[in-house]
Amino acid sequence: MALRNILKEGESTLKKRSRPVADFNERLWELLDDMAETLYEADGLGLAAPQVGVLRRVVLVLQPGADGEDTLIELVNPEIVEASGEQDGIEGCLSVPGVWGLVRRPMRVKLRAQDRHGKHFEIEGEGITARAFCHELAHLEGQLFTEVAHKILSEDEIEELMQERNEGAGEEKPE
Repeated sequence: MALRNILKEGESTLKKRSRPVADFNERLWELLDDMAETLYEADGLGLAAPQVGVLRRVVLVLQPGADGEDTLIELVNPEIVEASGEQDGIEGCLSVPGVWGLVRRPMRVKLRAQDRHGKHFEIEGEGITARAFCHELAHLEGQLFTEVAHKILSEDEIEELMQERNEGAGEEKPE
């Protein structure tokens, strides 16, 4: 495994649509392993392959567990098959460091994807996991959260919101 460089806003790769994965082989497994190491090192909530310069439909999301342990979800060729409800919340991004905004996303999302071996599966996420799924899948279409945020927050607003969130729950992580 190796750490990969996370591309920042302004890099042309982040604006391009990713291609489906066709080969489920050692190269894909290495990408997934490298992305996991990179995500953990960056202390984020999710990471899409375009963020590390690879235009393939590959996404990782950390799903918070009730026991405080996160579960790593690997999604290859993911697509949203169902979405319901609405949530309006704060988002950040490892490719747009220091910028936070308010984004409306579905409250619940059901995805169809493949695992690292090509096996199809479905997975559902609610709340922050649904938000992360939508955020990361947008990267596969060449879209950053800043393009869909209805408000980019000032430093004072960020500080105030983070203080409120930290008093009520765990610390927010960028997606």
